[in-house]
Amino acid sequence: MAVKDFETDNEKGSPRGGEPAPKNEKGRTGKDAAQGSAQAGSQKSAEAGSPEASAAGAAAELSEELSAELDELDELAKALAEVGELRDRHLRLKAEWDNYRRRTEAERADERSRATQRLVEKLLPLVDDLERAVEHSSEASKDPLREGITQVLSKMQDILASEGVKIIDPKGQPFDANLHSAISKVEDNKVPDETVLEVYQKGYEMGSRVLRPACVVVSCRP
Repeated sequence: MAVKDFETDNEKGSPRGGEPAPKNEKGRTGKDAAQGSAQAGSQKSAEAGSPEASAAGAAAELSEELSAELDELDELAKALAEVGELRDRHLRLKAEWDNYRRRTEAERADERSRATQRLVEKLLPLVDDLERAVEHSSEASKDPLREGITQVLSKMQDILASEGVKIIDPKGQPFDANLHSAISKVEDNKVPDETVLEVYQKGYEMGSRVLRPACVVVSCRP
């Protein structure tokens, strides 16, 4: 019975037989594999935690931040360029508007001036008539008609003066073809040549424009 049992144990595989060796070898191989995996993980963890890996990660992160900041700077530069263009456009429009406003105001002022000049030109014959009426009326101090005409003439002259109208009455002054119109010449040695001797009709000017030149008699040498 003892011999049979021993043989049975050999058949089943005992520590003394040859077949249990693979089981022991397989067990050692699995353990070694587990140990190898652990060592590989440890090596990777070591490599990941190494200064070189940390520096590479920091460089990559810094590169991304710089790229983002550069993009923001580009957007800011574009926005500033647009603001500059809008500012230049605003200044141009403002200058054009100022020029238009000044031109319009000048045109309106010129139109008002021309309208006033036309009105004054129509009133000048009336002023001439009033002056002649005063000259040919009685010089008596109590003549009510003369006093009334004189008052009306004075008011007319005040109104014309308020509009910038000036009387051209050049008696005794040198002749000026721009302001005077000579209707005749008289020889006279007592005054310089081309001196205004008489004014037949007063002239009027408004600003830089002569509304009507004065009609005068001019002296000349014999």
